[in-house]
Amino acid sequence: MELWKLAVFIPACFALNMTPGPNNLLSLNNARRYGFKSALIGGLGRVSAFAIMIALAASGLAVVLYASETLFFAIKLFGALYLLWLAFNLWRSESSPVSDNSDRTNLVGLVKQEFALAAGNPKAILIFTAFLPQFVDVALDVDHQFMVLGCTFIVLEMLAISIYALFGLYLRHWFTKPKMVRRFNRASAMFLSYSGANLLFTSR
Repeated sequence: MELWKLAVFIPACFALNMTPGPNNLLSLNNARRYGFKSALIGGLGRVSAFAIMIALAASGLAVVLYASETLFFAIKLFGALYLLWLAFNLWRSESSPVSDNSDRTNLVGLVKQEFALAAGNPKAILIFTAFLPQFVDVALDVDHQFMVLGCTFIVLEMLAISIYALFGLYLRHWFTKPKMVRRFNRASAMFLSYSGANLLFTSR
C-alpha cells in the first residue's frame, strides 16, 4: 500500500477515533472509577467489535445493512435502548468512591459493556463501509489493503482509548467529593441519553 495514502489516512482516521462519543465517554468514566489498566482492558471489547465490523466491510457483507431495513432497525433499536439503559443507571447511581478493583469478573464486565455499546451502533459499520474504501485501490490486492487499513484503525483506536483513559485518570483528583461525582454521573447520563435518542431516530 502506498505510503502517501497512509499519510492521508492516519490523521483522518485518528480524528474519527478521537471524536467524543459513548464509547470514549465510557473509557473515561471507567478510568475514573477503576483506573487506567481496567479502562484499557475494557476497551478491548470495543476493539473486538470494530474488528468484526471491519471484516464485514472488507467481505462486502456490510451491504446487508443498506439493503435490509429490518436488520438495520433491529441493531439500531438494540444500541439505542442499551445507551438509554446505561444513562438511566448512571443517573440513578449514587456517588461511588474511586475503586482500584480489577478482579476478573469486573474486567470481563467492562469488556462486555464496551463490546455491546460498539456493536449496537449500526452507524459504525456504515462508517467503515464508506470511509475505508476511499483509501483502497481496486487495481491492487484489496484484501491486503483492507488488512493494513483495519490494523491501522485498531492501533489508533487503542491510542484514543488510552488518551481518554488518561484524562479519566486525571479526573479522579477532581472527584473526591460525592457531590462532584454525582454531577459528573448525571452529565454523562444526559450525554448518553442524547446519543441514544439520536441513534434511535437515525435513518440509513
